[in-house]
Amino acid sequence: MFRKGWRWCGQPPSKRTDGRKSSIDRAATGNYTLCMSSDTELLGALRKYWGYDAFRPLQENIVKSLLGGRDTCVVMPTGGGKSLCYQLPAAILEKKTVIVVSPLIALMQDQVAQLTQMGIPSALLNSTLPGDEQSRVQHKAIDGAYRLLYLSPERLAREDTIGWLRLVPVSFFAIDEAHCISEWGHEFRPEYRQLSSLRKHFSEQPIAAFTASATRRVRHDIIEQLKLREPHKYIASFHRPNLNYIVKECPGKTQDELLIRAMRKYEDRNVIVYAPTIARVEETVDFLAEQGIAAIGYHGKMDSDTRRQNQERWMSDEVRVLVGTIAFGLGINKAAVRAVIHLSLPKSIEQYYQEAGRAGRDGEPADCILLWQKRDVGLLTYFVEQLTDPAEKQRAWQRYHEIRNFVEGKICRHHRICSHFGENRKWNSCGACDVCSREPEWMGTAVSTTKARKRLAAAAAASGGAGLPARETRREPARISGGDPGANRQGAGIDPELREYLREWRRTTAKQRGTAAFIVMHDTSLDELCRVRPRSLGELRGVSGFGDKKTELYGQGILDALKEFGRGARATKQEEEKKKPAEETMRLLAQGRTFEEIAKARGRQVGSVVELVVRLLENGEIEFQPKWIEPAKQAQIEEVCSRLGIGRLKSLKEALPPEISYDEIKLVAARLRLEHRNGTEALSSGTGEN
Repeated sequence: MFRKGWRWCGQPPSKRTDGRKSSIDRAATGNYTLCMSSDTELLGALRKYWGYDAFRPLQENIVKSLLGGRDTCVVMPTGGGKSLCYQLPAAILEKKTVIVVSPLIALMQDQVAQLTQMGIPSALLNSTLPGDEQSRVQHKAIDGAYRLLYLSPERLAREDTIGWLRLVPVSFFAIDEAHCISEWGHEFRPEYRQLSSLRKHFSEQPIAAFTASATRRVRHDIIEQLKLREPHKYIASFHRPNLNYIVKECPGKTQDELLIRAMRKYEDRNVIVYAPTIARVEETVDFLAEQGIAAIGYHGKMDSDTRRQNQERWMSDEVRVLVGTIAFGLGINKAAVRAVIHLSLPKSIEQYYQEAGRAGRDGEPADCILLWQKRDVGLLTYFVEQLTDPAEKQRAWQRYHEIRNFVEGKICRHHRICSHFGENRKWNSCGACDVCSREPEWMGTAVSTTKARKRLAAAAAASGGAGLPARETRREPARISGGDPGANRQGAGIDPELREYLREWRRTTAKQRGTAAFIVMHDTSLDELCRVRPRSLGELRGVSGFGDKKTELYGQGILDALKEFGRGARATKQEEEKKKPAEETMRLLAQGRTFEEIAKARGRQVGSVVELVVRLLENGEIEFQPKWIEPAKQAQIEEVCSRLGIGRLKSLKEALPPEISYDEIKLVAARLRLEHRNGTEALSSGTGEN
């Protein structure tokens, strides 16, 4: 299925045939000591720390390769359990430290928090720590106090870091998101290239590379750049049969209605919506709020506290829908995501596979919906043309053509993705994509954005603000991958009131401990608790995800919560604040607030506020205020609009002085559009009376 030399789906490592001693044999003479653990020991550690009774595919063999001192390259899709592959060896190797190279501080923080709660000593070292704390971590690391230590690639490249690490009892290096080291990778980061010096500085220590999305070319580049020596190579299948891929071009700006239809289908379930820009994130959150759908945003210009708070609210099910840029998702460990919806073309198949793969990590059916528009093509080509390096531009054009072929072609989506990564799947029909089976009925025929907004607004008003017409009663036919994606096994044997009560207990406990709810307990463990309803700590230890330390920390609290529920306690119904964005913006405008003040009050970018004001202007819900724009600028914009029309903003911007902004042009153009429409309607009305 894959090129020779890559093991997959549990194939055991091969023995050496060149007569040389393996690193297992050499361990006693090197400057580090690795161990060979029995299957019983490995399963014991898995149960003790993670609370799992069995490994996922490939995990056990990867762990054995690392404990055997072998360089290793692992390609395992999102949700496959990559982190456990290097964390479990670290837990076993006492007085030794695994150095983990990770690209995001937030990801490091989450990993360290989870490991600490599992009883595995871990730490991170980065610029967010005070100087004295950094010194403390470094001294403890020299003493072998940590099983895992997380560093950024930039930190590892520093000379003083290399000198200090020589004093640390390093067992091996684990490079997370290793595709970042390859120029052919979709997330190439120059600082990762510096990791090629690891072999020179630490010739004895094994190096392990982990990635979720690497083509054959990228896999070989990773091995070459990191100078891996006869590495054990593992690759999991890229086929995710529980995912249903749906690709839809949205002509005439029909995205809004299709998005609302999707929200109706996944009401009360977890959804990720990927938007192409920060402005689009905020606009989408506001649009959903206007339809009575609670959603929160996530993007790079939010302050870190707000980003983390929003992520935590979504992770703990306070809000089911998260709208984010591609900044959201790396390291997110939420199993029960029922849909991932893209509102624009991703820049590559790898990016799409990685982001869409955040759906259905619990193995239950889930939908990956890509709603793209022709203008996305222009945006992608624009960014490619901005590249100055010829080789980089060539790679970008290749990715561009691949993603266009993916969305426009009529080849099975699953087959196309697998073949992109070098996996040859043989089937006539996957039964789980829009090419191999018919388009879902809920998509139907959508109307343009303007009509959709008016129709949805009318529906929202008629239904008291719910914004959703009556739920469809006709169900779609079951898919080969497991039936209706909305109806997963979660509900089997689970009291929904108990689930909500335990979720509330989890949120409260997390806040009391100053940690994230998903660190206290994952969704899959929470659902199993609802099914099992343990009555003792011994029974609780039988629930997946509860190792020794987690049972010690939370066991009695969980048992008490289950008893309280049995006595009649229920979750407190929290009333969401349902301020409509348009109403709130109009209220603040009436108070004389500036766009900047409104943006600050609503936690939005100024551009997003202007976009909403433009829509309100065009709909005739507010009047244009002369104070918004200087009279001289307004006159200039009006004059150019009279000559060029108000259809193309770019043409207007190019014809105006550079000090006049796009926001100012949009506001005047919106006023002119309304005046033109009112004049046309008045003329039509007058003609009818005659």
